[in-house]
Amino acid sequence: MQTFLTLEQIDQVAEAIRARTEYRPRVAIILGSGLNALAEAVRNPVIIPFGDLPHWPVSTVEGHVGRLVIGELEGQTVFVMQGRIHFYEGYTMAQVTLPIRVMQRLGIEMLIVTNAAGGVNPDYSPGDVMMITDHLNLIGMFGANPLYGPNLDEFGPRFPDMSQAYDRELHEQVRRVAAEKGIDLHEGVYVCLSGPSFETPADLRFLKMAGADAVGMSTVPEVTVARHGGMRVLGFSGISNKANLDGSTVTSHEEVLEAGKVIAPKLEALMRGVLRLL
Repeated sequence: MQTFLTLEQIDQVAEAIRARTEYRPRVAIILGSGLNALAEAVRNPVIIPFGDLPHWPVSTVEGHVGRLVIGELEGQTVFVMQGRIHFYEGYTMAQVTLPIRVMQRLGIEMLIVTNAAGGVNPDYSPGDVMMITDHLNLIGMFGANPLYGPNLDEFGPRFPDMSQAYDRELHEQVRRVAAEKGIDLHEGVYVCLSGPSFETPADLRFLKMAGADAVGMSTVPEVTVARHGGMRVLGFSGISNKANLDGSTVTSHEEVLEAGKVIAPKLEALMRGVLRLL
């Protein structure tokens, strides 16, 4: 298992995708657990299973289809990842974030990233949507930073700024769409843990004190690499379960997938609205 990926390997994946489609997408979308539906709305799609691409890791998690859907949506050419790869599956951070590097080599300028998350904020309920305004990179603070190792100067600097990880202009567009569609939109801080175990009540109380509003097991590594490479980023958490701060409830992956049925239409409306405004 490779700790680092070379530019040559990244370009091999990009060339394999170029060989399968004439589309030149501008926007990439990563769909999290239970949020696959938007990919079905892509018009005239070119579909590429992850397993068909060299070096590309295959998702092993239920609710992650594991394929690329490239086509047209709301007047934009989009590159949709129907499912993602997680660190807890046993992949290295370089493998987890390989798709972002490939997007950058394909010339994609903007990333919309979604996830299913636990609601740490007591005001959040299952089925709610939170626009990510900032994140707490606990997984990176403890050493699993995707930029660890030799810097790829072709993408960005050794020490990239992360003070505005999420694009503020795009935030304004989302607020406008949410108001027009009557969608109750939360805004908050997302924290990434490694998983795959769900959080203990003590974990959640700690995260709440640290300022987290939602918690999950993805997204932050992808956003870190996207910003290193100069991409604009917009992030959403679909709140799949309420924080178990006192240990009185049990959290399950089935619950996460079920909540996705309520969350997906809201996220689709928001993302379609933003794409129309680009």
